Amino acid sequence: MRIVFLVLVIPVLFASSLATEEAAQDDLSRLGHSQHGEAFDEGPRSKPWKMEGIGVSHFPISSRVPEVQMWFDQGNTLLHNYWYFEAERAFRWCLKLDPGNPMAYWGLARAAQDRQWEFLQEALKQIDRADERERMYIEAWAEAYNPDMPWPERNEKLIEGLEKIIIKYPDDQEAQAILLNHSLRSSSRIHNELLAQQILEKNPLHPGAHHYRIHNWDGPEGAKALDSCAVFGKLAHESGHANHMPGHIYSGIGMWHEAAIWMDSATRVEKAYMQKRLTLPFNAWNYAHNRNYLGYIQEHLGMPSAAMDGGRQLMEAPLDPTHNNPDEGDFNTYRQGLRTLIRALVQFERWDEILTEDSIPWRERPSDKLWKQYMDTLATLYKGDLLKTDEMLRELKGMEEDVKESFDADFYQIHWREIESLLLLERGETVDGLALLTEAAQLELTKRQEFNDPPAYPRMLYSVLGEQYLEFGSPLLAIEAFEMVLEEVTNDGIALSGLARAHHALGNTEEAKRFYGRLLHVWSDAEPGLRWMEDAAALGLKAKPIDESAGKQRSYQSVVLDDLGPERWEPYPAPSLQGFDPDGDEVTLEEFRGRPVLLIFYLGEQCPHCVEQLVAVQKRFPDFEFSDVAVLAVSSDSPDDNAGFLESGDISYTLVSDVDYKSARRFGSFDDFEELELHSTFLIDRKGKIRWSRIGGGPFMDIDFLLDEIERIDDPPKE
Repeated sequence: MRIVFLVLVIPVLFASSLATEEAAQDDLSRLGHSQHGEAFDEGPRSKPWKMEGIGVSHFPISSRVPEVQMWFDQGNTLLHNYWYFEAERAFRWCLKLDPGNPMAYWGLARAAQDRQWEFLQEALKQIDRADERERMYIEAWAEAYNPDMPWPERNEKLIEGLEKIIIKYPDDQEAQAILLNHSLRSSSRIHNELLAQQILEKNPLHPGAHHYRIHNWDGPEGAKALDSCAVFGKLAHESGHANHMPGHIYSGIGMWHEAAIWMDSATRVEKAYMQKRLTLPFNAWNYAHNRNYLGYIQEHLGMPSAAMDGGRQLMEAPLDPTHNNPDEGDFNTYRQGLRTLIRALVQFERWDEILTEDSIPWRERPSDKLWKQYMDTLATLYKGDLLKTDEMLRELKGMEEDVKESFDADFYQIHWREIESLLLLERGETVDGLALLTEAAQLELTKRQEFNDPPAYPRMLYSVLGEQYLEFGSPLLAIEAFEMVLEEVTNDGIALSGLARAHHALGNTEEAKRFYGRLLHVWSDAEPGLRWMEDAAALGLKAKPIDESAGKQRSYQSVVLDDLGPERWEPYPAPSLQGFDPDGDEVTLEEFRGRPVLLIFYLGEQCPHCVEQLVAVQKRFPDFEFSDVAVLAVSSDSPDDNAGFLESGDISYTLVSDVDYKSARRFGSFDDFEELELHSTFLIDRKGKIRWSRIGGGPFMDIDFLLDEIERIDDPPKE
């Protein structure tokens, strides 16, 4: 029976039985959703491909289908790279090939931690198919991640289960590697190092052992993992995180050039992946963190413009109401970009740019208001308007109640102390000013030590304190302050400049030359005009660049990384769309080139949720029309069915027939695991490039977001 839905009218199904009617409606409501349950409605929906450049690991499992082992190994190796999304894709394919495989469900539980318990339940249902070793894995995870298990005890319980597996199967390297990963949170670094070495003795190229060993030594002792950085980064060169972690280590020990090479590589590898796989920045879990971290490293190389450009790239990336909402959370793509921009602007004293209206796209949220007030007040102070600074400082200090529940509440305590101390110093109240600045510097250092990944506060206040001591003719105290900086951030360029000037003031020429030489190396790629370099150069010291790092470094600017991926994220070209309108005429995207396109894949008129979406879009069609947006709704319904559907209601946009799902497959709007068409929505710009998408789940109903995002990204042709 063909069900016709009239626009703005709830359909009534006349059936002989109410129960039959309700069952039919339940079936309709599941259209576009996994038949295996809600846990499968999220995550990847298209089949995997054999991935190279991720390393190799082998986790033997039982299966009726030999090919399953290959995909399980790929998923397991991807987990060793923390590449959870792609790992889930591989494990899903295992289930496609071998339905009900308990270890495939166990793999999914490891990859999709937000749906872990649901997948573990499925593994337990099939546990009779598992051998003894496999049962131990499933039961260990089921015991540790049971919702009734308190969070603090879960990791401890999992370690217990893994230890039992290793005692029973001492040659199980994967159990040892997984244990090493989970021990990072609880065991001593020496214990973890010995476990890593035990794995590497038998398998020198085990990606997990090298990866977890890097995490184990991440920090001031990072030099102990330099050998693993070299191996892991090359072994898994197609993995963004495998490039990221060496960059983490190198930055932690002040090897800023090498850190930039690896972190830049991480961002490029991820951008190349996004281009190839039609993925957007907010879908790549580590991309924003990589780019923020690269900006932090570029700052330490004296490259603030490059850092700020990266921050703006993140802020200009596609928004999303769930995954990249600037008004919610502090670790999404937009907020990571804002952090980068704030840090570089303040660190490098871009006061005029800070005070230029609309140079920073602040939002109406407490943390944004706090940072804006702080930066505007600080810039006003440095521009010399003390009266206005005093007034703005009072406003800043009055914001405590507004921000006390935000992530930035602790920063507020540093903000006002920093500015008030500098204001006191400008007014000649030296003792009180230095005392308050020292207090602010200690608070900032404590906050940095709590979270340094990378730090959110824009500059180390011990450097500011050192500069003040130099200004007041106290080079010995300046040296103490700048050495505090180097103890926390090795090879910090601003501190190196300060130490060169402080030692020169004391007549310690050789020490001054040494610090100036170190600065020349660290800032060998620095942009011109940085006052710290100019002040050090003005000393007239004859020094050559000196690298006192723990290992050899390449020059960041000398290494060509273009073959890894693009420097900037760019929207990707939309796949081809080939369908037919209700009259049987061919419809392609090319004919809409020069206009933005809202492209909706829906499941035909038999899907009530889809009809709701079509109705919602129709209600706002004048708004889309005003913005010159072409609206296309694609389904597998035939042209005749679409013609009949149009007769039943008022639809002003084009319905497109894709009866063989070819277009749906090209856009990823098809579940290869269950041979199931999906609800999907895409925004395509005037150049035919995808600027936003939502694939799978229910129909996207936030029409206001679509209109706002079109306005934000649209670049209409010039008159």
